[in-house]
This record gives sequence, structure tokens and C-alpha cells, in this order.
Amino acid sequence: MRVAAIRRTVLIASAVSVALLVTGCGGDAEGGEGKEARGDAGGRKPVAKALTAGELEKRVVAEGDVKGHEVKEPGKRDVFEPGSVSAERAECKPVAQVLSALPAGEPTARVQRLVVHEAEGAKKDLPSTDEMADMKEGEAGEAMLDSLDVTKTLTSLWSYDADGAQQALATLREAGRKCAGGFAMTADGDEQQVTKVSVEKLSVGEEAVAWTVGTEQDGAAAETKVVVFRQGTTLAGFSSFNIAAITRGEAFEQPTAVIEAQAAKLG
Repeated sequence: MRVAAIRRTVLIASAVSVALLVTGCGGDAEGGEGKEARGDAGGRKPVAKALTAGELEKRVVAEGDVKGHEVKEPGKRDVFEPGSVSAERAECKPVAQVLSALPAGEPTARVQRLVVHEAEGAKKDLPSTDEMADMKEGEAGEAMLDSLDVTKTLTSLWSYDADGAQQALATLREAGRKCAGGFAMTADGDEQQVTKVSVEKLSVGEEAVAWTVGTEQDGAAAETKVVVFRQGTTLAGFSSFNIAAITRGEAFEQPTAVIEAQAAKLG
């Protein structure tokens, strides 16, 4: 589900939940710049080549790579088109891009997958109308929220020529610092406010950034876990959300299993 659709879904989920309750029905994230490529005997650095789209397809996470997770290609409604995301402050656009699962900088090739993990409660059938009528106050709302306890992670691989991946990640890191206090952005015509960009620690790849990004749209607050790490000339990006956690106002964890599986495939 793309970011704009995510926000709309959060609003709908929150409204439904309330109605039920009422009725009774390798390097550290934000760390150093990573390892530099070794030069040849003459002191010159070899020109790093970007992976092709075909090579990225072989390296992106696939069904069976992440235990207990479904991996599939995202549909058109799950993703944004390039150019559909903007930020009120130009220096904050890189954050808006990766929040929306769009690449930082200008990669030469890209692939993307949607990875879905259902908690045990989400695997159960919703109670029938009669069963909800017999539930105690608040139980129906909790059952509804349990059914929404699904974490969706848009997982992306972006490949760059030469030092493009390093430069893109450095720009992204700086954008996170400058825009930590928030900024206004538009995604596919939907306006929302980024309220915070909070740094998290994560050791993966040669270097990485990891954030919790708070947003607010039409009075509804949400949080998204955003991670981007570099392995050679490739950046791996993750934008993850959980509707039940958002509606309950609870924190949820980074999609560690997905990140680790993707790191293993990049080598």
C-alpha cells in the first residue's frame, strides 16, 4: 500500500475501531561514511559499476527468504510514481522520497517488493455480529484491531554508478539531520506533515541510516520505520508500517527479519 493510501487506510481503520468500541460491536546507522574502495597499485580507485536491473532481481528478497513473511511484487496502488512526492523545504525532499519508498538520488536500476507479516491475531477470523454483540465493552474493538496487526514493508534495491550510492546516502543522512524537527510534504496530491525524524541505531551493510518518521494527516498521527543501508554500489531501502500499532498509539519494531534477509542476499 503506498504511503498516501497508507494514511487513508489508517484513518479508515481508526474510525472503524472507534465505531466498534462505541457500539460494542556492517556499520552503525548514522555512523561513519563506511569503508572506501581500495585503490590499485598506482593509487587509483577502480570505477564501481552499478548492478543491472536483472542483477538486482536476483538479489532482492523473494518468497521463502523471510520466515513467516509473504513476499510479492507491489501493485500499482502500493507505490508512488517518480515525481509524485514533494517537500515544502527542498533539503527535506530526500526524507520524503525514502519515506514514500522512492529512491534517494538517481539510481541506474531499481527493483521493489512488498513484504507482509501477519501477527497471530491477524490470522484469526473476525467474530460474527452475534459474537460481537455478546462481547464485553471494548472487546469488539480490540478484536478489530487484532485483525489489523499486519506489518507491511516496501523493500527496495537501488543501484548507482561510481560513488553514487555513497553520495545518495550522505545526502539522505544530512537531510535527516536538517529536517529532524519536521516539515510539510505532499504525496500524490495528499498533504501531510512530517512531525519528527528520530534516529535509531542499526548495524547493517557498510553504512546505514535508520529513523522513526512521525507524520500527521487530517488529525491522524502515524509512525513509519525507515531504513536505508549501503552494500557496495547498491542501496537497500525499507519503509515499514503497522496499522494496529498506529491506531493504538503503540511503538512497533523495525522489520529486522526483512532487513537481515535482504542484507544476506546482497552479500
